[in-house]
Amino acid sequence: MAGRARSSKAKRRRVAAAGTGRAAVTADGIRAAGRLLAGRVVRTPSLRSQGLSELTGADIVLKLENLQVTGSFKPRGAYVKLISLEARDKKAGIVAASAGNHAQGVAYHARNLKIPATIYMPEATPFTKVGRTEALGAKVVLEGETLSEARAAAMKFARYAGRAFIHPYDDAKIIEGQGTVGLELLADFPDLDVIVVPVGGGGLLAGIAVAAKALKPKIELVGVEAALYPSMSQALKGETSGGRGQTLAEGIAVKTPGALTTPIIAKLVNDIVLVDEAALEQAVQAYLEVPRLVAEGAGAASLAAVMANRKRFGGRKVGLVVSGGNIDSRLLASVLMRGLVRGGRLVRLRVEITDNPGVLSKVTGKIGDCGGNIIEVYHQRLFYDVPVKQAEVDVVIETLDADHVREIMTGLEKAGFAVRLLGGTSLG
Repeated sequence: MAGRARSSKAKRRRVAAAGTGRAAVTADGIRAAGRLLAGRVVRTPSLRSQGLSELTGADIVLKLENLQVTGSFKPRGAYVKLISLEARDKKAGIVAASAGNHAQGVAYHARNLKIPATIYMPEATPFTKVGRTEALGAKVVLEGETLSEARAAAMKFARYAGRAFIHPYDDAKIIEGQGTVGLELLADFPDLDVIVVPVGGGGLLAGIAVAAKALKPKIELVGVEAALYPSMSQALKGETSGGRGQTLAEGIAVKTPGALTTPIIAKLVNDIVLVDEAALEQAVQAYLEVPRLVAEGAGAASLAAVMANRKRFGGRKVGLVVSGGNIDSRLLASVLMRGLVRGGRLVRLRVEITDNPGVLSKVTGKIGDCGGNIIEVYHQRLFYDVPVKQAEVDVVIETLDADHVREIMTGLEKAGFAVRLLGGTSLG
């Protein structure tokens, strides 16, 4: 019995070590990872965007990891890590924790390599993400209210079951796999001045930094965090890292950056920029409207940073890593509609009218004469604080831009109607 107990403990220590990956990250290791990944992941395109260049004032090059297998960069590191495991560890199976992209990257390669995979996800993970991960052959366990709780449960299970835990970013093999993004980007555009990369735990940025600095020592590396989760910025300042709230960039909403990634970033990365939620929304919208690309919030963070810091990046050749495109369709629809409102292309006007026959038709006719397309009309007599012989009409209108909104409002006022703009539209 004692012999079996010692054997079990030794197995757990060995498997725990297999899942840790604390070796140094090197440019040679990243080049080796690139050779391993040939034919295993998509060699995603890098391309110049004329439209985004005009929008930002910088010469913009996009590295399209949203076109990667499973829709994000994560399968790169996942494969390099899984293929490095010993045969007995592969047979025993692996464990991971993720709310989305890492789960799918691990599950995709685990299925192809015939490695049993168990993925822990927070209990509130959307059914679509659970379904996509299960469709790739992984067993999904929902546990914990947060990703941190799910990860703690996953690591506990991995230790108990003697299985390798596949960390999403704090592992040398994972980082080397992600670093191949930088190799490919600079192979396509060696004249880049700066590379801008989303950063959560730091695996992607650390890998790209090692690769890029080896190829071009003077290139500038800039990481981008969601302002609600500035954990890497805080760690680099020696502050207690953390984060709070709901962010569109959930893929980089990390409270604690990697112990392995942080010193690499401290040494090689020039700066970390924070972007707020409005900037992230505008970047997601810009990707869809200008180069016609779908980017998730984290994937759009690099563009958000450039759009919010035009003077800093203007006139320079800037590589943006579009790290993923896995955004919920309902969330994307909401972002786009909110963008239309902000830009004055979808507005809600409140018009005061007398409660007489034919007056409402005059309002709608005047809006039509000015070229507005009426989407909805709310005609209130009872619930607004207006005199009994008056009414207020809320009209939702599709317009061309802010100037067009002003034209419609002016037309209504000249026709004798008091009108005001509601909602988050800016006419500045």
